[in-house]
Amino acid sequence: MNIAWKEMKKNKSRFLILGSIVFLISLLTFIISGLANGLSQDSAGLIKDLPEGQFYMTKEAGETYSLSRIDNSLQDKILNKQKDAVAFSIQMGLLNNTDGKQQSVAFVTSTDSKMFKNVKKGEIALDRSMKDNGIKVGDALTTNQYNGKFIVKGFVERSKFSHAPVAYVSIKDYKEIYRLNEMQLLFIPGGNSKQTFAELESFSKNQFLNTISSYKAEQMSLNMITWFLVVISGMLFSIFFYMMNVQKMGLYGILKAIGVKTSTLFNMMWTQMVLITVIALSISIVLSQVFNRIAPKGMPFSLTPETTVQLSLVFLMIGFVGATLSGIQIKKVEPLHAIQQGEV
Repeated sequence: MNIAWKEMKKNKSRFLILGSIVFLISLLTFIISGLANGLSQDSAGLIKDLPEGQFYMTKEAGETYSLSRIDNSLQDKILNKQKDAVAFSIQMGLLNNTDGKQQSVAFVTSTDSKMFKNVKKGEIALDRSMKDNGIKVGDALTTNQYNGKFIVKGFVERSKFSHAPVAYVSIKDYKEIYRLNEMQLLFIPGGNSKQTFAELESFSKNQFLNTISSYKAEQMSLNMITWFLVVISGMLFSIFFYMMNVQKMGLYGILKAIGVKTSTLFNMMWTQMVLITVIALSISIVLSQVFNRIAPKGMPFSLTPETTVQLSLVFLMIGFVGATLSGIQIKKVEPLHAIQQGEV
């Protein structure tokens, strides 16, 4: 520890450059990860906030929930057998506010369940983001496919689908809007893939989320960028310590000649890596959490402590692997040969 710290003080500029680059890469990674989480919540918060369980849609739908139509008799049979199960449907549509302006929403209806907001005929419950648009409890909203008016009964938190606020309506109103008599999906909380039903295909929560094309494309792109940055940080550590080790071959030879063990040299290198990474990560975590708090309301950004800890551990592991791979040459150093090179 003492040797590692002395070398860092002696070569401050080199280690400062490395620490600055690690800081910038880790900060960018945290920001992109926060955007990925925020977009996933904005794209499928309705589904993500449900407990773990199994989703079911018809096999003929080809993993496209909007094409699924579950037979009413089969639905009733499953709901009677599975007391916590719920049938629900989702369709995109438009709502007209009191000023006649249109707002894109995801209309959702379900059988009686605590997992979904249930309303009576002629009533509607909206995601809280609609409140920011000036809509209040008691307002009368309309849609072109519905003859009557919807009275706003309340707002729900974090209920988005396909980047649109969710609008909960009754089953009768939903059927009148879309001229459909069947529900699209069944959900059994705590269920497992072994529960199969004729004509229905089963999905876990993650599997079902990946059937939503917009969600899958967004998350795949952002996650690829995140992990690409993590890999770059590992390569950065490897290159930096490799160059440092090449310049210090003579020093390593002398240290080995006076009895310093190879493990001690590795510990020195690992200590330097940990110090640089921890300091850089600490600064980037503070700044990313500050950004998390001051980000505009309309920006889909969510960086949870769990995600921050996971990425920090990944950075430390990648840094450890990168530094270790670059240090393999230390083990091969022959004291006499290194000293004769004159590179001290």
